[in-house]
Amino acid sequence: MTLQYLLSRLDSGYEILSGSPEHQYMCQISQEALRITMELNSSYHSPDEIRSLFSELLGKPVDESFNLFPPFYTDFGKNLNIGKNVFFNSGCKFQDQGGITIGDGSLIGHNVVIATLNHPIDPERRRNIIPAPIRIGKNVWIGSNATILSGVTIGDEAVIAAGAVVTRDVPPGGIASGVPARVIRNIRSSCQ
Repeated sequence: MTLQYLLSRLDSGYEILSGSPEHQYMCQISQEALRITMELNSSYHSPDEIRSLFSELLGKPVDESFNLFPPFYTDFGKNLNIGKNVFFNSGCKFQDQGGITIGDGSLIGHNVVIATLNHPIDPERRRNIIPAPIRIGKNVWIGSNATILSGVTIGDEAVIAAGAVVTRDVPPGGIASGVPARVIRNIRSSCQ
């Protein structure tokens, strides 16, 4: 099993069977992610050290403009793609197996949860994992304690209110609020 093979399965939305070779390999990668995040969260690190640890977590470099205030939590790390000038505030929890893409200039608030995995409703299959990507556009602002669920796309320049639970797509410039979140207005109409 290779990481590229596993990522291709996850990115295709393939249902990962509990106990399968894919699932076991995911668990191995999770152990590496837990080790790196423990190191990241255990003591003070300079911004350069944070970027270095984060690059190790992702398995690829992050841009020098990336900024993170720890602690940060993930149980995978290898399917997270981050643009330039992105900021994560403290306490974020990402479940990126299904793929998370965050566009340039986006701001992620305190304690934001981004979860790309789901489980079948059928009790016989419930331990299986169903991945679906989350795409966050450019210059998006996600407020504190918001939760973004699997399969959601958030358009460029959208705002997600603090505490919102986003279960469906948000259009570019949309302002979404509530549980479940709904678009309450558009930035273009509120800035006039």
